[in-house]
This record gives sequence, structure tokens and C-alpha cells, in this order.
Amino acid sequence: MQYVLMNYVSEAGFAALTPGQQEQRVAAFVAYSEALTKAGIVKSSNRLQRSSAATTVRVSNGKSQVLDGPFADSKEQLGGFLIIDVPDLDAALSWAARSPAASFGAVEVRPLWEMSA
Repeated sequence: MQYVLMNYVSEAGFAALTPGQQEQRVAAFVAYSEALTKAGIVKSSNRLQRSSAATTVRVSNGKSQVLDGPFADSKEQLGGFLIIDVPDLDAALSWAARSPAASFGAVEVRPLWEMSA
């Protein structure tokens, strides 16, 4: 079954770290990525640009509203995602708990909705 792991982190958090702490965080993500790749479960992954680059579209009464920035202000922003293919939710949760983002932010785990052709 495929799950998306969404990393929610503080965008300002990385810049507040010392250079040594930044190197450690990057190394942790590299190691995590290598473990996922070695396990052969990654279907897709990517980082996102800062939330200030986001554009939100809403339709109200048939008219589009385009807003700069994310829809909601929060202390953590969606920073990236992984789509993994694992046997069950327990396996997805285990991989989410291993994510470095889980120790300084949050990782949301959600099953993908399989669309019929």
C-alpha cells in the first residue's frame, strides 16, 4: 500500500541552527534517504520551496480567488513529502518515526487513495 509522508517543519528553524547543527541535520536526512532507498520503498519524494512562494486558489460563488502565500498560518509548514510503498500502516508509521523531521517537527502519514483507471 502506498502512503505519503508529509514533513511539517518550521522554515525559520534551520537558519537558527549553528553551521555544525545544520551539517548534522543534513547528514541525518541523507542517511534517512539512503535507508529508504536501500529498502526499495520510495516511489517519489521532493522538497518544497518556502511557503512564501505558495499561491492558494479558492473558488467562491463560481469566482476564483488567488491569494499569495499558504492558506493557513501555522508554526510549521509543509516542507517536503515522500511516497512510500509498504505492506501496512504500521510499516509507514515506523518509517515516519525514523524521519529526522519527526524530531523537530511532525510527519503526517496518510494512505494514498487508489484511483481506478
